[in-house]
Amino acid sequence: MAQSAKQVRSGRTVFGATVRGGRPVVTLTIIGLCAVSWVLQLATGGINGTWTTMWEFWPAGGQEDPYRFLTTAFLHSTSPLHILFNMYALWLVGPFLEQAFGRGRFVALYLLAAVGGSVGVLLLADPLGPSWRTAAVGASGAVFGLFGAIIPVLRRLGRNAGQIVALIAINMALPLFVDNIAWEAHVGGLVVGLAIGAGYAVAPRERQRLVGWALPVLVGLVLVALTVWKYSTVPSLGLF
Repeated sequence: MAQSAKQVRSGRTVFGATVRGGRPVVTLTIIGLCAVSWVLQLATGGINGTWTTMWEFWPAGGQEDPYRFLTTAFLHSTSPLHILFNMYALWLVGPFLEQAFGRGRFVALYLLAAVGGSVGVLLLADPLGPSWRTAAVGASGAVFGLFGAIIPVLRRLGRNAGQIVALIAINMALPLFVDNIAWEAHVGGLVVGLAIGAGYAVAPRERQRLVGWALPVLVGLVLVALTVWKYSTVPSLGLF
């Protein structure tokens, strides 16, 4: 797929990024950070340990510590399957998107999708129910953002995105059969990824650089606005 994204004459991809050889540095860095964080989780008490509670996100906690919206994406449950699945999924699509979009835009996509996952959890949480104080950890929101972004990319390249759509559908159905899956984060990350991927994919060549920084800023502002709105409704419910 990476070869399909190249334009040999210009040395740039169809999406305006400089064609780079070598390893996918950003993807490998994210995988490394998640692996180190997971080891620290295990070493400090697991899912209820110091490292996890320091960085995990739950709607009530995010109001006081906004950094949790992002840092929770570098945490996982103590089950190896959780981190292995997410990192494998990241490795499947990350290098391709990193090559297609370039490192800067890929970082913006990944981080905003991660935050979008937490915002999805927040928006769908009930301030009067247990979901308001239930933690959600994992890179799933960010990974679903990559899944979402790759759909318009493949369509722009004239390739079939059916397999990715099927994979998304299967994973969206999993919460019906498996407990303790934060499907809200999947939805939030997916929506962000679709929006950014579509913007990158349809941008005219002469405006690709402008869209490359303006679109992430716009998406970030929308996420902040949605977060502020949700939290603004909490006092009216008489909780604080």
